[in-house]
Amino acid sequence: MSDYNTELFRWLSGGHSPYHTVAAAADYLKANGFTPLALSEPFVLERGGRYFVQNGTCLTAFTVGQGENRFRIAAAHTDWPCLRVKPTPEQVAGGCCKLSVEPYGGAILNTWLDRPLSLAGIAVLRTAGAMRPEVRLVDWDEPLLTIPNLAIHMNREVNKGVATKPNIDMLPLCRTVQEGWEKNGYLQSKLAERLGVRPEDILSFELYVYCAEEPKLVGFEGDLLSSPRLDNLTSVHACLRGLVEADGKGINVAVLYDNEEIGSNTRRGADSSTLTVVLEKLALALGMDRAAFLDACTGGMLLSCDVAHAAHPNHMEVADAAHAPVLNGGVALKRSPHYSSEAETCAVIRGLCEAHGIPLQIFMNRADLPGGSTVGSMASALLAMSAADIGVPILAMHSARELMGVRDQEAICRLCKAFFEEPF
Repeated sequence: MSDYNTELFRWLSGGHSPYHTVAAAADYLKANGFTPLALSEPFVLERGGRYFVQNGTCLTAFTVGQGENRFRIAAAHTDWPCLRVKPTPEQVAGGCCKLSVEPYGGAILNTWLDRPLSLAGIAVLRTAGAMRPEVRLVDWDEPLLTIPNLAIHMNREVNKGVATKPNIDMLPLCRTVQEGWEKNGYLQSKLAERLGVRPEDILSFELYVYCAEEPKLVGFEGDLLSSPRLDNLTSVHACLRGLVEADGKGINVAVLYDNEEIGSNTRRGADSSTLTVVLEKLALALGMDRAAFLDACTGGMLLSCDVAHAAHPNHMEVADAAHAPVLNGGVALKRSPHYSSEAETCAVIRGLCEAHGIPLQIFMNRADLPGGSTVGSMASALLAMSAADIGVPILAMHSARELMGVRDQEAICRLCKAFFEEPF
């Protein structure tokens, strides 16, 4: 297994929630010489420096070169379709306790059934000051939950395609119960036990149900990777590794947004001013005026990194015949009115790939099957910046487990590095 995939495995095995992904990103950056900054405080920067700003489930990292004042930005997102636990979740039926959840994003719900599942996220704790509660990461990192299918004997039409009702079919079981057992506050008590605090000191929590299965190489040649959360930890890894390895002369930025799967219209999403605030504070700290900051945006470029649909061997009819990337065929350059790519930026990506020997494929949706969104269009529109959309081709997108070719991760990592290094 290549170094790229060894590193990707660590991201996939630890990124059990957006909070944990960003925490891992902060550790990775600090280990590579990046200094943390606070978003609410003045930035103190030096040419040649490496910095990052962590903001909950969003993170922006940047390097300040000695050369041009133009922003090059590689963007990805930290969230993925899953289930999120409601504040008072305990329900009892059939001798079991189950948890009330709501789907987050466009998950393929039936792929979550009959799997070992776990919980990760944050708990927010009482402190002496009501305006400053303490945020603590929590991850059980072991199977806690499962969502059992209804047996075919009671659901004879299941193989013909039966609708999955989120409020009925998707409630995970967490234990059996006896008559008289008190359900209220059970999850909060287990959360308190995990954190070593009193249940009454937990003011709120945000817990994600995640697939507790590990990433695995599959295939006779070991050339396929099956794993939860390929969308979009493949891109998180590529953006950060490219930034860390690049010998860039300008201002290179990697931004990890949250909430892409639900539209990005949040404080930590791409359809917000968060990145603009970081970039303007960065510009001011380097002595740039407003005009120079705007020039740095409009003269720069954004690389939107998110997975692409690979050609499905069992369903070639859903692909565009001439624009269907395959597994292990290289990075997919995504062209469609839904994406941020333009003819000029597509030429840039093609030129980078040719110059560095990086395999490249073109992805377009079939004309009557529009795809999903990415962060590229929103982020580039807010910055008035040219952009291109790229990603690793995968199968089973938004399933509890997704599938990719092992060689494609190296391709996207190398493209991100080339993007940060190549002179304008």
